[in-house]
Amino acid sequence: MTRQVLLFVSLLSVGSVLGQVSYTIPEEMAKGFLVGNIAHDLGLQTKRLASGKARIYTRDSGDYIELNRDRGVLLVKERIDREALCRQTTPCALHFQIILENPMEFYTVTVQITDINDNAPTFEKSEMKFKISESAITGAKFVLERAVDLDVGINDLQNYELKPTDNFVLKVHNNADGNKNVEMVLQKPLDREKQEQISLVLTAVDGGEPQMSGTMLIVITVLDVNDNAPVFTQSTYKATFTENSPKGTVVATVTASDADQGSNGKITYSITNTLDDIRKVFHVNEENGEISVNGNIDFEESRNYQINLRASDEGGLTDSCKLIVDVQDVNDNKPEINIMSKSNVISEDAKLNTVVTMINIEDKDSGENGKVECFINENMPFTLKTSTTNFYSLVTDSELDRERASEYNITVTCSDEGVPSLSSSVTLTLQISDVNDNAPVFERSSYEAYIVENNTPGLSIFTVKARDADWNQNARVSYILEDSSVNGVPVSSYVSVSADSGVIHAVRSFDYEQIKDFHFRVKTQDGGSPPLSSNVTVKILIQDQNDNPPQVLYPVQTGGSLVAEMVPRSADVGYLVTKVVAVDVDSGQNAWLSYKLQKATDRALFEVGLQNGEIRTIRQVTDKDAVKQRLTVIVEDNGQPSRSATVIVNVAVADSFPEVLSEFTDFTHDKEYNDNLTFYLVLALAVVSFLFITCLVVIISVKIYRWRQSRILYHSNLPVIPYYPPRYSDTLGTGTGTLQHVYNYEVCRTTDSRKSDCKFGRAGSQNVLIMDPSSTGTMQRIQNEKSILDEPDSPLEVCLS
Repeated sequence: MTRQVLLFVSLLSVGSVLGQVSYTIPEEMAKGFLVGNIAHDLGLQTKRLASGKARIYTRDSGDYIELNRDRGVLLVKERIDREALCRQTTPCALHFQIILENPMEFYTVTVQITDINDNAPTFEKSEMKFKISESAITGAKFVLERAVDLDVGINDLQNYELKPTDNFVLKVHNNADGNKNVEMVLQKPLDREKQEQISLVLTAVDGGEPQMSGTMLIVITVLDVNDNAPVFTQSTYKATFTENSPKGTVVATVTASDADQGSNGKITYSITNTLDDIRKVFHVNEENGEISVNGNIDFEESRNYQINLRASDEGGLTDSCKLIVDVQDVNDNKPEINIMSKSNVISEDAKLNTVVTMINIEDKDSGENGKVECFINENMPFTLKTSTTNFYSLVTDSELDRERASEYNITVTCSDEGVPSLSSSVTLTLQISDVNDNAPVFERSSYEAYIVENNTPGLSIFTVKARDADWNQNARVSYILEDSSVNGVPVSSYVSVSADSGVIHAVRSFDYEQIKDFHFRVKTQDGGSPPLSSNVTVKILIQDQNDNPPQVLYPVQTGGSLVAEMVPRSADVGYLVTKVVAVDVDSGQNAWLSYKLQKATDRALFEVGLQNGEIRTIRQVTDKDAVKQRLTVIVEDNGQPSRSATVIVNVAVADSFPEVLSEFTDFTHDKEYNDNLTFYLVLALAVVSFLFITCLVVIISVKIYRWRQSRILYHSNLPVIPYYPPRYSDTLGTGTGTLQHVYNYEVCRTTDSRKSDCKFGRAGSQNVLIMDPSSTGTMQRIQNEKSILDEPDSPLEVCLS
């Protein structure tokens, strides 16, 4: 069979690409039958179908067509029966959309299904019976049951044939709606006496290739005398009622009359529709002709009905009419919201008019009841755009900011224009993914911290803190000490910053007297790509400790010369002798100095100003006052604990310089003599103590060594082998005699009995000579002892043991 394909493509652009394609194929095509090359017809490449995850979106057309992405073609997926799919509706078509993503696009596809002659005309009943009076006049009409052919067009029912045609002929009436009324007309009077029963065959023929037909047997029983048939008041009745009317609601009433009397004039009403389920939906009262609702009336399934009615008397005479029922729509269907494609996550840097979701809206009602408007909740950075009828795209209409809103619950509400209006809604959850668009920000614009001097290196000073409004890795901050210098020294030798916590540690111990404050910059950087950063200035102030005593600037204390202030004996009360000047390198209260007179030769003669250090007389100087006055002034600071310094002020009470000179010269000589005497006494004590300890250690060592030697000789069974020192032969040559025992010598050489050191020889060392008792010889002395003996007039102590 030749396949005919009709292609129509149109492209629109409202937020997304839209195209329409139409194809035409016959019904009953085998699975895998080629519908059309959709990629070629839409101007797409096959790789676009694969990258866009092309798929078919169908709502109520069934799963008959499939998309082959690799070939870019549409194929028949399941056998299509046009009669099951559309019944008598023409044209019969499948409607679906093809959806692509990245970017989001959709195309509308229509596949029209053409009919083939695969159904023969059929009658609901295989046999139809009539009772006709022999008095029936020529031209009497008898309505026959129509045949039904599920095919359409030329393949539908085309003609009827009636055989034999001795008494009756067939008459077919074409209605305006395309249906045919079949009547059997009496053309020759009946004679019951000749033929009481007549059998006819009614054949229905369609126009397909090959032609198909169906038959029904008509059995006529000839009755006697009923010469008037029922007659309807109208050939066509019309009625209107609303859908969802309750069962039993009267739609209309048809009326027929019969001129006969008695049983021949009693009329019975019936519905003659066969295959269109009319008798399931409507019911006719056989006696009065009232047509009432017997089932569910749904405007969305059928908007009008044609009810074929027959009036029959008991004599078998009939008449027919039809009732056209128009159904009025009621707003009984909510709009249906179908998500065609959606994104669950969108980046916060998405461009304007980015498509997030594509929605299809369907309302089964009609007219105003089927008009739908959709909207979303307010204060959303999104808007709904309609690309074509019943299709909406949810797009961004302003910039997104994850830090302001990380998630949106978008409620799409669709309402129709019926009264009352019906609506439905769906909530879409959209996550906003983070972009590193926020730099870390410190909690303060600048920092200032204090640390007490003389701190321990590594001490934590304080913490800087920065926050990043981004999320996850983009919000992970680290801290960096920027390169700079403080007094020409890198700042990294002063402080360090913990990269993770921002804690600032002191690298060294600070001295307030060297540096009082310094500043540096700390940079914070996030973990985004590329990273963002900011910096802040940190100022460190060193706090003073009382770690420096006061320093006396005047009077200057010298070691060699003596300075004295002169006070004439005629000085009055309050006479300014001198002023003690001192400073403290500390600061604050640690540098507040006070002056006090600690000792004085005559405390009743002088006083010291507590704040200014001025030394003044507090009484009149007399001749009895000593010339030499010695004052000891203590200078104290106000720190905790307090530190102090002392200064000695020599004051000469005299009227002439020679008198002062003689007094202070003796004073200086005595002082120097006392100082030397003290030094020599201390030195002598130290030397005597050292000699005593050294002698004690040597004696103990000798005792231990001799004890160990005697133990070794006592326990040994080996023969004694004489040991001869290197100079033994020289000693024997002298012939000066022998010593038969072992001797230890301790030789002490002194030059001064008061400042001498003793040097002790080690027992059992090379100074000891061991000889065999049977031999004779002389004892050899060590070289250093010999050199000592050779010196004349050398005091020598010799100890024999």
